Amino acid sequence: MAQDDPVDCKSDSEKSTKWAEFRTDLAEDRTIQATERTFAGWLRTAFAAIGVGIAFHVVFGEFRPPWLAQAIASLFILLGIVVAFTAERRACSTFARLSSHEVDRPDTPNLRWMSWSVIAGGLALIAGIWILNDGSIGGGG
Repeated sequence: MAQDDPVDCKSDSEKSTKWAEFRTDLAEDRTIQATERTFAGWLRTAFAAIGVGIAFHVVFGEFRPPWLAQAIASLFILLGIVVAFTAERRACSTFARLSSHEVDRPDTPNLRWMSWSVIAGGLALIAGIWILNDGSIGGGG
């Protein structure tokens, strides 16, 4: 509030400019925090899509033809992979444009590490779904 400001020689316009710049800095910090939350939400969505793919393969694994359940499960897992990749790209590009002032910004390599771990896990699951049939590698029946 204006009455709480210390008395000094600065003019009102200088004070308002200082406060406007401070509020802008805080808005940038809030944007950084919102981007962190959004990234976490996207990774949760990626895990959910991968989980749906795994569940679909387990529940409907006895479909005839068997490749149909594998294809649908792979589609959901691929969706999770795409979501994780997109989350990483968007978060890193946003953090590259913003400067933190009062908050600690997450390290970009950590975001990449998390996203690429989800991507690698999803690819391993797809390989496992298509390669492993009833515990045996290959054709199976």
